Amino acid sequence: MSSRWIGDWAIAVGVAAILLVTGLSKQHSPTDLDPLGHTLLTSGGLALAARRRAPVAVLIVTGLCALGYQAVGFDVPAVAFLFAVYAAVRAGYRTITVAASVTLLAALPLAALASLHDTGEAFARARDALELAWLIAAGAAGEALRQAERRADEAERTREETARRRADEERLHIARELHDSLTHQISVIKVQSEAAVHVARKRGEEVPEALLAIREAGREAARELRATLEALRDDGKSPPHGLDHLPDLVERARTTGLDATLTIEGQRQNLPAAVDRTVYRIVQESLTNITRHAAASNASVRIDYRPDTVVVRVDDDGTATSDTAPPHGVGLLGMHERVTALGGRLRAAPRGAGGFSVRAELPVERTL
Repeated sequence: MSSRWIGDWAIAVGVAAILLVTGLSKQHSPTDLDPLGHTLLTSGGLALAARRRAPVAVLIVTGLCALGYQAVGFDVPAVAFLFAVYAAVRAGYRTITVAASVTLLAALPLAALASLHDTGEAFARARDALELAWLIAAGAAGEALRQAERRADEAERTREETARRRADEERLHIARELHDSLTHQISVIKVQSEAAVHVARKRGEEVPEALLAIREAGREAARELRATLEALRDDGKSPPHGLDHLPDLVERARTTGLDATLTIEGQRQNLPAAVDRTVYRIVQESLTNITRHAAASNASVRIDYRPDTVVVRVDDDGTATSDTAPPHGVGLLGMHERVTALGGRLRAAPRGAGGFSVRAELPVERTL
């Protein structure tokens, strides 16, 4: 039971008690309709318990109750209706509240006339039951609180947007610093390797495959850094790598001395951008692990397009065996997170025939 619910009922019971006590204390000629008047006084107050959930309904109920007990002969102010006006305006129902208030102001003299049979006295009682000043004050209080709550919500949204913007700016700042630092170091490696290749060729010497691989890796690292920074800038000018770049990726792996092949099965589909990027990253990370750690001479990359799934498989003939525990490096963890985020499955483990295998199944939503 929430404190707000308890508070609403406390106010409703309090107003109902005030109305009933006021009605009982006022002197009037007893009639057979007194029980009805007492019921209307109590009902008008208790209806306020629902003013948050149904402010318009409560506005109508309290107004009808006020008309009813005035018609029966109880000269009691329409206190419950004032609370209902405040609640309805606070909830944003200004037009309905104004219409209901005008209607009640016009109808109260007629209701009082039913028990008084004196037009002047009926208008005086109606004026006392619902003074225009109190009515305006209740509406103004509701509108003031509604505007204060709206400004508070707007301020909260502004704070959240400001925090997100500052976080994005800081992220971009860090990315630029990292880019500048790594670019400098990689540029040195790339320049030195290209200079070594140039000198070797100028002397007519055979260029070592490892040196060519270093040069190509430096070029690729520089391209990756530029692409990453552009992605963080989110300007759309540098599209990320995807399936169309797989042939180049496999060819670069071949320059390291690895006999890498690419096989594509099934009918090519237009994959979602996230799936397209994930396929490339899986193949890239797998080939990188093979050249660095597997001591393999052969690697096969297979892309299988199925009706609602694209399957990626990268196998090698390296030194891994079924008794070898699969590595838990950052690369494999990153692959697993990417695949899981897309609702797919990833298996990375040694093969029974020797070597290592990475297999990912990525779901593809079919477009009609």
